[in-house]
Amino acid sequence: MKIIRDEAMIKRNARIAQFTMLAGLLVLAAGMFVSFRYQEQFGLSLAALILGFMLSQIGIYYSNRWGRRPRPDELLDQALKGLDNKFTLYHYRSPVPHLLIGPAGVWILQPYHQKGKITFSNGRWRQKGGNIYLKIFAQEGIGRPDLEISGAKLSLQKALYNKLPEDFDLPEIKVALVFTHPKTEIEIPEDEQPPAETVTLGKLKELIRKAAKVKALSQVKAETINQVLQL
Repeated sequence: MKIIRDEAMIKRNARIAQFTMLAGLLVLAAGMFVSFRYQEQFGLSLAALILGFMLSQIGIYYSNRWGRRPRPDELLDQALKGLDNKFTLYHYRSPVPHLLIGPAGVWILQPYHQKGKITFSNGRWRQKGGNIYLKIFAQEGIGRPDLEISGAKLSLQKALYNKLPEDFDLPEIKVALVFTHPKTEIEIPEDEQPPAETVTLGKLKELIRKAAKVKALSQVKAETINQVLQL
């Protein structure tokens, strides 16, 4: 498998993660100090606490993606190790953060690090279990993957349509939500049909190999897409 990665962007965002996490802690500490030492300065301490919390949330966002090892891109590399060179995996070098092109088709890979039980019902993914403190101060919530899916597909479609030949028949863009935490369980009832495949990290390669057997993307089409992505 070929891997194309934006190393410069990863290093830059890792530095941002370190700076915002440290700045957030310092501002929070300053706000706490003011609230205890100068109680009459309630407005100042409140502003510092709000700013510190916002900085820490930005730090969490950046740290989860670029500051913590192994990073999401490294986990995806490990999970897909063994795929042949007909596959190309892009990290931060395409219109979406993680993109796989190959015999299995065009796959947007969306990693999530949330642990606990992941369920899907009535059109929504939900996370059950996990530490409440970590959810607030050290981990992002699962959010709205359905909205992220539609946004990612639209961004990729627009970019490819603008670069590919007009007569090129773009294959269906597929999405996989990949939960990377080893303590994640996925529970989706058989009568539910989520708009994206939802798998744990250990099941990702099996999903891709099955997709390649069901409806393979020709090498010519895959190479055409790869060429425009690498322009």
